[in-house]
Amino acid sequence: NQEKCKQDGICAAECPTGIIRWTGKGSFPVAVTGGEKFCLNCGHCVAVCPHGAAALKTLSPEDCPSIDRRKLPSHEQIDHLVRARRSIRTFKEQVVEHHKLVQLIDAARFAPTGHNLQQVHWLVIENPEEIQRLAGLVVDWMRTMLDQKPEVAAALAMPQVIAAWERGRDTVCRRAPHLIITHAPKKVASAPTDCVVALTYLELLAYSMGLGTCWAGYFTTAANVFPPLTAALGLPENHRIPGALLIGYPKYQYHRIPKRNEPRITWR
Repeated sequence: NQEKCKQDGICAAECPTGIIRWTGKGSFPVAVTGGEKFCLNCGHCVAVCPHGAAALKTLSPEDCPSIDRRKLPSHEQIDHLVRARRSIRTFKEQVVEHHKLVQLIDAARFAPTGHNLQQVHWLVIENPEEIQRLAGLVVDWMRTMLDQKPEVAAALAMPQVIAAWERGRDTVCRRAPHLIITHAPKKVASAPTDCVVALTYLELLAYSMGLGTCWAGYFTTAANVFPPLTAALGLPENHRIPGALLIGYPKYQYHRIPKRNEPRITWR
């Protein structure tokens, strides 16, 4: 919109693929000829323009809510949240309200993705009984591992998990009331990272809402290699599962932040 444009070139400076050209003050930014095929539709040009002058065919300034900096938490608040978050393995039987699960995913979809492909898909298991059925399939996978690759099974503590299951204790899904699974097309190279980043966003958001989460490592591995579990999930055949989170209300509250190793940093 040339009527709103102040010819400051901010949109050109921020375009990730460099398909906006600006020759200096007194000239309007213009799209490079043929640059449309390189556009990521990330919306950076629209979001960074303080004048509401930039727009895409798929995105206008009116489509983008303004950033309310008064609502942004301080560094101290975010730092404390990150340090205070714990993996929760003991949950209340209370289910999480559906609208809260919707809120979590609605915010987590804003996590960055490679080339802005936004190919993170979600599967939410809300039924606790279904989660127990899926956990049982994970144990079945462990039994096959114990038979076929006993050394690997032993290294991953599978005999102990199987024994606990047979005693009525679930150390696979921890009797969590809900399970949130991310999946994405195998052909998307950034999919594993994209899905894990989205789940990490969700994990921190969940803690801010009084919810607890735990990464379902055994489940994730089994879901990608054990056909009965893969079939039970009913995902597209060309998809993989990079990560899954158990989620629910914590039965207990933590009161201290345990120590962690100092960071291993090489400065150059």
